[in-house]
Amino acid sequence: MRIPKTILMMLLTILMVGIPSFAQNTKEQESRKAKLEKDIAIIDAQLKENSKKTGTAQSSLALVQKQIENRRELLAESEKEINRLNGQIASKQAEIDIIQARLDTLSAYYSKLVKSAYKNRDAKVWYMYILSSDNIGQAFRRIGYLRGLSGKMNTQAEKIMAAKEELEKETQKLLVLKDEAEALRQQREKEMANLRAEEAQSKTLIASLQKEKSKYQNELTQKRRQMEALNREIQKIIREATQQQSKNQSKSSSSNKSSSSKNSSSSNKTVIDQALNTEFAKNKGKLPWPVDGPVVDKYGQRYHPVYKNVKLPFNDGIGIAVSPGTQVKAIFDGVVQRIAIIPGYNQCVIVQHGNYFSLYCKLGNTSVKVGDKIKTGQVLGTVDTINGETQLHLQIWNGTSPQNPELWLKK
Repeated sequence: MRIPKTILMMLLTILMVGIPSFAQNTKEQESRKAKLEKDIAIIDAQLKENSKKTGTAQSSLALVQKQIENRRELLAESEKEINRLNGQIASKQAEIDIIQARLDTLSAYYSKLVKSAYKNRDAKVWYMYILSSDNIGQAFRRIGYLRGLSGKMNTQAEKIMAAKEELEKETQKLLVLKDEAEALRQQREKEMANLRAEEAQSKTLIASLQKEKSKYQNELTQKRRQMEALNREIQKIIREATQQQSKNQSKSSSSNKSSSSKNSSSSNKTVIDQALNTEFAKNKGKLPWPVDGPVVDKYGQRYHPVYKNVKLPFNDGIGIAVSPGTQVKAIFDGVVQRIAIIPGYNQCVIVQHGNYFSLYCKLGNTSVKVGDKIKTGQVLGTVDTINGETQLHLQIWNGTSPQNPELWLKK
Protein backbone atom coordinates (compact mmCIF):
# COMPACT_ATOMS: atom_id res chain seq x y z
CA MET A 1 0.00 0.00 0.00
CA ARG A 2 1.47 3.37 -1.06
CA ILE A 3 0.68 6.35 1.21
CA PRO A 4 -0.24 9.49 -0.79
CA LYS A 5 2.53 12.08 -0.99
CA THR A 6 0.23 14.86 0.27
CA ILE A 7 -0.44 12.98 3.53
CA LEU A 8 3.26 12.36 4.05
CA MET A 9 4.01 16.08 3.55
CA MET A 10 1.27 17.10 6.01
CA LEU A 11 2.57 14.69 8.67
CA LEU A 12 6.13 15.97 8.20
CA THR A 13 4.98 19.59 8.47
CA ILE A 14 3.06 18.92 11.69
CA LEU A 15 6.06 17.19 13.23
CA MET A 16 8.49 19.99 12.26
CA VAL A 17 6.21 22.79 13.51
CA GLY A 18 5.51 21.03 16.80
CA ILE A 19 9.12 20.23 17.73
CA PRO A 20 10.26 23.65 19.13
CA SER A 21 7.14 24.34 21.24
CA PHE A 22 7.00 20.69 22.35
CA ALA A 23 10.61 20.82 23.59
CA GLN A 24 9.98 24.11 25.39
CA ASN A 25 6.78 22.85 27.06
CA THR A 26 8.55 19.66 28.15
CA LYS A 27 11.37 21.65 29.74
CA GLU A 28 8.93 23.91 31.62
CA GLN A 29 6.92 20.89 32.76
CA GLU A 30 10.03 19.11 34.04
CA SER A 31 11.05 22.29 35.89
CA ARG A 32 7.64 22.60 37.59
CA LYS A 33 7.67 18.93 38.52
CA ALA A 34 11.20 19.17 39.99
CA LYS A 35 10.15 22.21 42.07
CA LEU A 36 7.08 20.40 43.41
CA GLU A 37 9.14 17.32 44.30
CA LYS A 38 11.65 19.51 46.15
CA ASP A 39 8.89 21.33 48.06
CA ILE A 40 7.30 18.00 49.02
CA ALA A 41 10.65 16.71 50.31
CA ILE A 42 11.11 19.87 52.44
CA ILE A 43 7.65 19.57 54.00
CA ASP A 44 8.10 15.81 54.56
CA ALA A 45 11.28 16.54 56.53
CA GLN A 46 9.51 19.24 58.58
CA LEU A 47 6.60 16.95 59.40
CA LYS A 48 9.00 14.27 60.63
CA GLU A 49 10.93 16.83 62.68
CA ASN A 50 7.70 18.30 63.99
CA SER A 51 6.56 14.90 65.26
CA LYS A 52 9.82 14.51 67.25
CA LYS A 53 9.71 17.96 68.84
CA THR A 54 6.96 20.01 70.43
CA GLY A 55 5.24 21.01 67.20
CA THR A 56 1.49 21.52 67.60
CA ALA A 57 -1.25 19.75 65.72
CA GLN A 58 -2.22 23.11 64.24
CA SER A 59 1.21 23.73 62.68
CA SER A 60 1.35 20.11 61.48
CA LEU A 61 -2.08 20.50 59.91
CA ALA A 62 -0.91 23.57 57.97
CA LEU A 63 2.07 21.61 56.66
CA VAL A 64 -0.02 18.56 55.76
CA GLN A 65 -2.60 20.67 53.93
CA LYS A 66 0.18 22.37 51.93
CA GLN A 67 1.64 18.94 51.24
CA ILE A 68 -1.73 17.73 49.92
CA GLU A 69 -1.93 20.77 47.65
CA ASN A 70 1.58 20.11 46.31
CA ARG A 71 0.88 16.41 45.86
CA ARG A 72 -2.24 17.14 43.80
CA GLU A 73 -0.27 19.55 41.61
CA LEU A 74 2.43 16.90 41.17
CA LEU A 75 -0.19 14.34 40.11
CA ALA A 76 -1.57 16.85 37.60
CA GLU A 77 1.96 17.32 36.18
CA SER A 78 2.39 13.52 36.00
CA GLU A 79 -0.91 13.27 34.13
CA LYS A 80 0.33 15.86 31.62
CA GLU A 81 3.57 13.93 31.20
CA ILE A 82 1.71 10.65 30.62
CA ASN A 83 -0.46 12.37 28.00
CA ARG A 84 2.69 13.74 26.38
CA LEU A 85 4.21 10.26 26.23
CA ASN A 86 0.98 8.83 24.84
CA GLY A 87 1.15 11.46 22.11
CA GLN A 88 4.75 10.51 21.34
CA ILE A 89 3.79 6.83 21.26
CA ALA A 90 0.96 7.55 18.80
CA SER A 91 3.29 9.66 16.65
CA LYS A 92 5.97 6.98 16.69
CA GLN A 93 3.40 4.32 15.79
CA ALA A 94 2.34 6.46 12.81
CA GLU A 95 5.98 6.67 11.69
CA ILE A 96 6.30 2.88 11.98
CA ASP A 97 3.09 2.41 9.94
CA ILE A 98 4.54 4.64 7.19
CA ILE A 99 7.80 2.66 7.15
CA GLN A 100 5.86 -0.61 7.11
CA ALA A 101 3.76 0.60 4.18
CA ARG A 102 6.91 1.59 2.31
CA LEU A 103 8.44 -1.80 3.08
CA ASP A 104 5.32 -3.57 1.78
CA THR A 105 5.51 -1.56 -1.46
CA LEU A 106 9.21 -2.34 -1.89
CA SER A 107 8.59 -6.04 -1.20
CA ALA A 108 5.74 -6.20 -3.72
CA TYR A 109 7.89 -4.61 -6.43
CA TYR A 110 10.80 -6.91 -5.56
CA SER A 111 8.47 -9.90 -5.87
CA LYS A 112 7.59 -8.85 -9.42
CA LEU A 113 11.29 -8.56 -10.30
CA VAL A 114 11.96 -12.02 -8.87
CA LYS A 115 9.13 -13.53 -10.91
CA SER A 116 10.46 -11.87 -14.05
CA ALA A 117 13.97 -13.13 -13.34
CA TYR A 118 12.61 -16.63 -12.64
CA LYS A 119 11.04 -16.81 -16.09
CA ASN A 120 14.45 -16.05 -17.61
CA ARG A 121 16.52 -18.12 -15.20
CA ASP A 122 17.93 -20.46 -17.92
CA ALA A 123 20.94 -18.96 -19.74
CA LYS A 124 19.83 -20.65 -23.01
CA VAL A 125 16.54 -18.79 -22.82
CA TRP A 126 18.46 -15.52 -22.37
CA TYR A 127 20.59 -16.30 -25.43
CA MET A 128 17.58 -17.28 -27.52
CA TYR A 129 15.78 -14.10 -26.40
CA ILE A 130 18.72 -11.99 -27.64
CA LEU A 131 19.38 -14.00 -30.85
CA SER A 132 15.72 -13.81 -31.88
CA SER A 133 15.99 -10.02 -32.13
CA ASP A 134 14.89 -8.52 -35.46
CA ASN A 135 17.94 -6.25 -35.63
CA ILE A 136 21.10 -5.28 -33.77
CA GLY A 137 19.36 -2.35 -32.02
CA GLN A 138 16.69 -4.59 -30.55
CA ALA A 139 19.35 -7.06 -29.43
CA PHE A 140 21.20 -4.34 -27.51
CA ARG A 141 17.97 -3.16 -25.95
CA ARG A 142 17.21 -6.70 -24.78
CA ILE A 143 20.72 -7.07 -23.34
CA GLY A 144 20.20 -3.76 -21.49
CA TYR A 145 16.87 -4.93 -20.16
CA LEU A 146 18.34 -8.17 -18.77
CA ARG A 147 21.25 -6.33 -17.17
CA GLY A 148 18.87 -3.69 -15.77
CA LEU A 149 16.65 -6.37 -14.28
CA SER A 150 19.57 -7.75 -12.31
CA GLY A 151 20.61 -4.28 -11.17
CA LYS A 152 17.06 -3.37 -10.12
CA MET A 153 16.82 -6.53 -8.08
CA ASN A 154 20.02 -5.70 -6.21
CA THR A 155 18.96 -2.08 -5.62
CA GLN A 156 15.50 -3.10 -4.46
CA ALA A 157 17.00 -5.68 -2.08
CA GLU A 158 19.19 -2.95 -0.55
CA LYS A 159 16.18 -0.65 -0.11
CA ILE A 160 14.26 -3.44 1.60
CA MET A 161 17.14 -4.11 4.00
CA ALA A 162 17.43 -0.38 4.83
CA ALA A 163 13.67 -0.14 5.44
CA LYS A 164 13.78 -3.19 7.73
CA GLU A 165 16.65 -1.67 9.74
CA GLU A 166 14.76 1.63 10.06
CA LEU A 167 11.64 -0.25 11.11
CA GLU A 168 13.57 -2.15 13.80
CA LYS A 169 15.17 1.06 15.07
CA GLU A 170 11.85 2.94 15.36
CA THR A 171 10.19 -0.11 16.95
CA GLN A 172 12.86 -0.10 19.66
CA LYS A 173 12.22 3.61 20.29
CA LEU A 174 8.52 2.85 20.61
CA LEU A 175 9.23 0.15 23.22
CA VAL A 176 11.37 2.60 25.22
CA LEU A 177 8.54 5.17 25.20
CA LYS A 178 6.04 2.55 26.35
CA ASP A 179 8.36 1.47 29.19
CA GLU A 180 8.77 5.10 30.25
CA ALA A 181 5.01 5.64 30.22
CA GLU A 182 4.46 2.50 32.31
CA ALA A 183 7.08 3.59 34.88
CA LEU A 184 5.37 6.97 35.11
CA ARG A 185 1.99 5.34 35.66
CA GLN A 186 3.45 3.28 38.50
CA GLN A 187 4.96 6.43 40.03
CA ARG A 188 1.58 8.13 39.77
CA GLU A 189 -0.04 5.25 41.65
CA LYS A 190 2.57 5.66 44.38
CA GLU A 191 1.87 9.40 44.60
CA MET A 192 -1.86 8.65 44.82
CA ALA A 193 -1.19 6.34 47.77
CA ASN A 194 0.87 9.12 49.45
CA LEU A 195 -1.96 11.58 48.85
CA ARG A 196 -4.51 9.26 50.45
CA ALA A 197 -2.22 8.80 53.47
CA GLU A 198 -1.78 12.58 53.84
CA GLU A 199 -5.53 13.17 53.58
CA ALA A 200 -6.03 10.59 56.35
CA GLN A 201 -3.35 12.34 58.45
CA SER A 202 -5.15 15.64 57.91
CA LYS A 203 -8.41 14.16 59.20
CA THR A 204 -6.61 12.77 62.27
CA LEU A 205 -5.09 16.18 63.07
CA ILE A 206 -8.45 17.89 62.62
CA ALA A 207 -10.05 15.38 65.02
CA SER A 208 -7.26 16.05 67.53
CA LEU A 209 -7.83 19.80 67.30
CA GLN A 210 -11.57 19.39 67.74
CA LYS A 211 -11.08 17.36 70.95
CA GLU A 212 -8.72 19.86 72.60
CA LYS A 213 -10.22 23.17 71.60
CA SER A 214 -9.23 25.05 74.77
CA LYS A 215 -5.57 23.97 74.47
CA TYR A 216 -5.26 25.20 70.89
CA GLN A 217 -7.15 28.39 71.65
CA ASN A 218 -4.48 29.15 74.26
CA GLU A 219 -1.77 28.47 71.68
CA LEU A 220 -3.58 30.74 69.25
CA THR A 221 -3.67 33.50 71.84
CA GLN A 222 0.07 33.13 72.41
CA LYS A 223 0.75 33.26 68.69
CA ARG A 224 -1.41 36.36 68.34
CA ARG A 225 0.58 38.09 71.09
CA GLN A 226 3.86 37.17 69.41
CA MET A 227 2.67 38.49 66.06
CA GLU A 228 1.35 41.69 67.61
CA ALA A 229 4.71 42.20 69.34
CA LEU A 230 6.49 41.68 66.02
CA ASN A 231 4.18 44.15 64.26
CA ARG A 232 4.66 46.79 66.99
CA GLU A 233 8.44 46.43 66.80
CA ILE A 234 8.45 46.62 63.00
CA GLN A 235 6.19 49.68 62.96
CA LYS A 236 8.41 51.36 65.55
CA ILE A 237 11.57 50.65 63.55
CA ILE A 238 10.02 51.86 60.28
CA ARG A 239 8.59 54.97 61.95
CA GLU A 240 11.98 55.86 63.45
CA ALA A 241 13.75 55.23 60.14
CA THR A 242 11.20 57.35 58.25
CA GLN A 243 11.45 60.17 60.79
CA GLN A 244 15.25 60.07 60.59
CA GLN A 245 15.08 60.28 56.82
CA SER A 246 12.74 63.28 57.08
CA LYS A 247 15.21 64.97 59.45
CA ASN A 248 18.03 64.34 57.00
CA GLN A 249 15.97 65.92 54.24
CA SER A 250 15.16 68.94 56.43
CA LYS A 251 18.82 69.39 57.34
CA SER A 252 19.72 69.08 53.68
CA SER A 253 17.18 71.78 52.77
CA SER A 254 18.50 74.14 55.51
CA SER A 255 22.11 73.65 54.61
CA ASN A 256 21.23 74.31 50.96
CA LYS A 257 20.47 77.96 51.89
CA SER A 258 23.65 78.51 53.94
CA SER A 259 26.38 76.50 52.23
CA SER A 260 26.60 74.90 48.80
CA SER A 261 29.45 72.65 49.92
CA LYS A 262 27.45 71.25 52.82
CA ASN A 263 24.52 70.80 50.51
CA SER A 264 26.62 68.65 48.23
CA SER A 265 27.48 66.10 50.91
CA SER A 266 24.13 66.15 52.68
CA SER A 267 21.68 66.03 49.78
CA ASN A 268 23.69 63.30 48.08
CA LYS A 269 22.34 60.78 50.59
CA THR A 270 18.74 61.82 49.86
CA VAL A 271 19.26 61.36 46.11
CA ILE A 272 20.69 57.87 46.62
CA ASP A 273 17.77 56.87 48.88
CA GLN A 274 15.24 58.16 46.34
CA ALA A 275 16.96 56.36 43.49
CA LEU A 276 16.96 53.12 45.50
CA ASN A 277 13.29 53.61 46.35
CA THR A 278 12.41 54.07 42.66
CA GLU A 279 14.44 51.03 41.57
CA PHE A 280 12.84 48.84 44.24
CA ALA A 281 9.35 49.90 43.10
CA LYS A 282 10.24 49.15 39.46
CA ASN A 283 11.14 45.58 40.38
CA LYS A 284 7.74 44.57 41.72
CA GLY A 285 7.11 40.98 40.65
CA LYS A 286 10.77 40.54 39.68
CA LEU A 287 12.58 40.34 43.03
CA PRO A 288 14.53 37.13 43.74
CA TRP A 289 13.34 34.80 46.48
CA PRO A 290 15.41 35.01 49.68
CA VAL A 291 15.25 31.21 50.03
CA ASP A 292 14.01 28.31 47.92
CA GLY A 293 11.00 26.56 49.41
CA PRO A 294 7.18 26.36 49.46
CA VAL A 295 5.04 29.13 50.99
CA VAL A 296 3.26 27.42 53.88
CA ASP A 297 1.94 30.53 55.64
CA LYS A 298 0.14 33.04 53.41
CA TYR A 299 -0.16 36.81 53.71
CA GLY A 300 -3.33 38.45 55.02
CA GLN A 301 -6.37 37.59 57.08
CA ARG A 302 -7.10 33.90 57.47
CA TYR A 303 -9.39 31.70 59.51
CA HIS A 304 -8.61 28.65 61.62
CA PRO A 305 -8.57 25.47 59.47
CA VAL A 306 -10.90 23.68 61.93
CA TYR A 307 -12.79 26.42 63.82
CA LYS A 308 -14.00 28.26 60.76
CA ASN A 309 -15.39 31.24 62.70
CA VAL A 310 -12.09 31.87 64.55
CA LYS A 311 -9.88 34.52 62.95
CA LEU A 312 -6.16 33.88 62.95
CA PRO A 313 -3.81 36.83 63.56
CA PHE A 314 -3.43 38.99 60.43
CA ASN A 315 -0.22 37.91 58.76
CA ASP A 316 1.85 40.85 57.46
CA GLY A 317 4.24 38.48 55.68
CA ILE A 318 4.66 34.92 54.46
CA GLY A 319 6.25 31.77 55.89
CA ILE A 320 8.58 29.82 53.59
CA ALA A 321 9.52 26.26 54.60
CA VAL A 322 13.18 25.39 54.03
CA SER A 323 15.76 22.77 54.97
CA PRO A 324 17.75 23.28 58.23
CA GLY A 325 20.78 25.52 57.80
CA THR A 326 19.39 27.29 54.73
CA GLN A 327 21.04 30.65 54.03
CA VAL A 328 18.83 33.72 53.64
CA LYS A 329 19.71 36.20 50.88
CA ALA A 330 18.73 39.85 50.47
CA ILE A 331 16.04 40.47 47.86
CA PHE A 332 17.46 43.89 46.87
CA ASP A 333 20.24 46.40 47.51
CA GLY A 334 19.82 48.32 50.75
CA VAL A 335 21.12 49.20 54.20
CA VAL A 336 20.71 47.09 57.35
CA GLN A 337 18.48 49.29 59.52
CA ARG A 338 18.10 47.04 62.57
CA ILE A 339 18.64 43.53 63.92
CA ALA A 340 15.96 42.72 66.50
CA ILE A 341 15.25 39.71 68.72
CA ILE A 342 11.53 39.03 69.04
CA PRO A 343 9.92 36.12 70.97
CA GLY A 344 8.59 33.49 68.60
CA TYR A 345 10.49 35.00 65.67
CA ASN A 346 14.05 34.79 67.00
CA GLN A 347 16.40 37.19 65.16
CA CYS A 348 15.01 39.57 62.54
CA VAL A 349 17.11 41.53 60.04
CA ILE A 350 15.42 44.70 58.76
CA VAL A 351 16.81 46.11 55.50
CA GLN A 352 15.86 49.55 54.18
CA HIS A 353 15.52 50.23 50.43
CA GLY A 354 14.67 53.93 50.29
CA ASN A 355 11.09 54.11 51.56
CA TYR A 356 10.72 50.31 51.31
CA PHE A 357 11.74 47.76 53.93
CA SER A 358 12.29 43.99 53.79
CA LEU A 359 12.30 41.90 56.97
CA TYR A 360 13.80 38.44 57.44
CA CYS A 361 12.74 36.73 60.68
CA LYS A 362 13.25 33.38 62.44
CA LEU A 363 17.01 33.47 61.84
CA GLY A 364 19.37 31.42 64.00
CA ASN A 365 22.37 33.63 63.25
CA THR A 366 23.16 36.71 61.18
CA SER A 367 26.16 37.60 59.02
CA VAL A 368 25.54 41.36 58.79
CA LYS A 369 25.43 44.27 61.23
CA VAL A 370 23.47 47.50 61.51
CA GLY A 371 24.60 50.09 58.98
CA ASP A 372 25.98 47.56 56.46
CA LYS A 373 25.30 48.36 52.81
CA ILE A 374 24.24 45.13 51.17
CA LYS A 375 23.71 43.89 47.63
CA THR A 376 20.98 41.74 46.08
CA GLY A 377 21.68 38.09 46.86
CA GLN A 378 24.02 38.82 49.77
CA VAL A 379 23.72 36.31 52.65
CA LEU A 380 22.09 37.82 55.75
CA GLY A 381 22.10 34.74 57.98
CA THR A 382 20.61 31.24 58.32
CA VAL A 383 17.10 30.07 59.17
CA ASP A 384 16.61 28.58 62.64
CA THR A 385 14.47 25.56 63.55
CA ILE A 386 11.80 26.59 66.07
CA ASN A 387 9.50 23.93 67.58
CA GLY A 388 10.28 21.52 64.76
CA GLU A 389 9.65 24.11 62.03
CA THR A 390 12.35 25.59 59.81
CA GLN A 391 10.61 28.52 58.17
CA LEU A 392 11.69 31.98 57.06
CA HIS A 393 9.20 34.72 57.91
CA LEU A 394 9.48 37.41 55.22
CA GLN A 395 7.79 40.80 55.17
CA ILE A 396 7.92 43.74 52.74
CA TRP A 397 6.73 47.21 53.73
CA ASN A 398 6.13 50.38 51.72
CA GLY A 399 6.61 53.00 54.41
CA THR A 400 4.18 51.97 57.15
CA SER A 401 2.03 49.81 54.83
CA PRO A 402 2.68 46.04 54.76
CA GLN A 403 2.76 44.40 51.32
CA ASN A 404 2.06 40.88 50.11
CA PRO A 405 5.61 39.55 49.42
CA GLU A 406 4.35 37.04 46.83
CA LEU A 407 3.28 39.98 44.62
CA TRP A 408 6.83 41.38 44.75
CA LEU A 409 8.81 38.17 44.24
CA LYS A 410 9.36 36.36 40.93
CA LYS A 411 6.60 33.96 39.92
